[in-house]
Amino acid sequence: MKILKRILLILLVFLFLMTGLIVGSALNPELSRKVGDFLYRNGGVDSGEEALSISVDQNLQDELPDGSDTTGMEGESGQAQPGEAKEQGEEYISPQEEALLVPEEVAGKAGYQPVEGKEEQIDLETEEALKSQLSAGETGDGLVFDAQFYPYYHMLDEAGKHLYRQIYANAKRLNSNFKAVEAVSVAQTRNIFLAVYLDHPELFWLDTAYSGKYSSRGELVEVGLQFNQTAEDFENSKRVFEQSASDILSQVAGLSGNYEKERLVHDSLIGKISYQLSSPMNQSAYSGIVSDQTVCAGYARAFQYLMQQLGIPCYYVTGYAGESHAWNIVWLEDGYYNVDLTWDDTPGGEYDYFNQSDQDFASTHIRQELSVYLPACNGQLYRNLEVSSGETGSGDQNAGQQVYRYRTLEETGLSGESVASSLGQYFDLCYQQITQNGKGSYVILNVLEGEPLMAEWYAMHQAEGYRQGYLERAMTDLGATSCQMQITIEELEGKKYLISQELVLD
Repeated sequence: MKILKRILLILLVFLFLMTGLIVGSALNPELSRKVGDFLYRNGGVDSGEEALSISVDQNLQDELPDGSDTTGMEGESGQAQPGEAKEQGEEYISPQEEALLVPEEVAGKAGYQPVEGKEEQIDLETEEALKSQLSAGETGDGLVFDAQFYPYYHMLDEAGKHLYRQIYANAKRLNSNFKAVEAVSVAQTRNIFLAVYLDHPELFWLDTAYSGKYSSRGELVEVGLQFNQTAEDFENSKRVFEQSASDILSQVAGLSGNYEKERLVHDSLIGKISYQLSSPMNQSAYSGIVSDQTVCAGYARAFQYLMQQLGIPCYYVTGYAGESHAWNIVWLEDGYYNVDLTWDDTPGGEYDYFNQSDQDFASTHIRQELSVYLPACNGQLYRNLEVSSGETGSGDQNAGQQVYRYRTLEETGLSGESVASSLGQYFDLCYQQITQNGKGSYVILNVLEGEPLMAEWYAMHQAEGYRQGYLERAMTDLGATSCQMQITIEELEGKKYLISQELVLD
């Protein structure tokens, strides 16, 4: 009897708490949103369905391979590789939506359309008929998706990956209806379709909507894909798309560094695209690469596609920035960076949202849905290298324009003898200056020639290659037993980099 009373008491307390939560949500919609957001982020239910299908690789950065099989990229010791395991605490931390402050000049420049699924429950007789009549079409068996370029695939469990491969393969063949190879739930179906859509900008004919027919048990039986108008003349659309993309990519043919390629593609796209909310097929890469009129989704999909073609890992990110919005994450030598081409396509603000960290974006952008599982953006080497023109005037386009000017080599007081064109030359210059100055506190100045050498220098410094390169030898010759070093980097005119080293040798 005591046990029964205790159970009844627990039930009454639970009903009281749930009643309070329901009333509170009705009176305060923000509370309702937060509760839903909490359930979503903590693997709770979604519209009465099962938890999100992220059971196998929930923390992407903890599960991806070490980059040894990178496509089109070469890793060096001391450099982070795309998909490399991260240290504890390097996962993405979502900022508070209430803290967002969207600048006036980019307010309204969004337009991302979330993926939508149309669900239909069928009876047992219809289920059996569909299973006997429908073909699975292309199963996608044998397809392999590199984690460095297709991270959303690797967020799914094995059943999710199986259906992902089938959806991808059938989308490639323009098969609109097929029997599902996995009996997944409504919520899982959405995440799987979303993963395909987010990973593959080359499927520019695939629409953001899909349909699914589910058994009375809530298991997927049939998948329905929708295609945009480019599918009506598919071969011609594909030819035009690939040729337009090739025209842009040909501009980077002579560039060696990934950063230089990224910047040129960024500049080309914001130079050719006009933001237009009413543009057709504006969720596709086609709208950005061919039509030249699009919204945030088209900018980001076009950039993602072109970066992938160059062998540079680039991801499509969806989230919130005053409204539903899309941007990119790109991987360069020292880590990941946020890039928002849509907001950069603003007079005077061409690089305001180019290669930014998560901290830089915390006041304006929040990742949502599967994008929260992408790696954190903590890269620093290529952050804020470019400066926007800073147009502030009105009327005359050049009125009030403030253009940043880099210092020349002559303005630093250095001569060409201080300019190194290789790491070996840089090591020799450092050694000579240290041994000439001896023990004590002083600053040595040297200049690196070009972005590729700057990237090589950074990788060397991260791996502490300077120790064997010049420091240990100089300390031995001077009889020094300790050294403190602080380094400052300044970009000069002509892609030269001034390296200032403040040393204290004892």
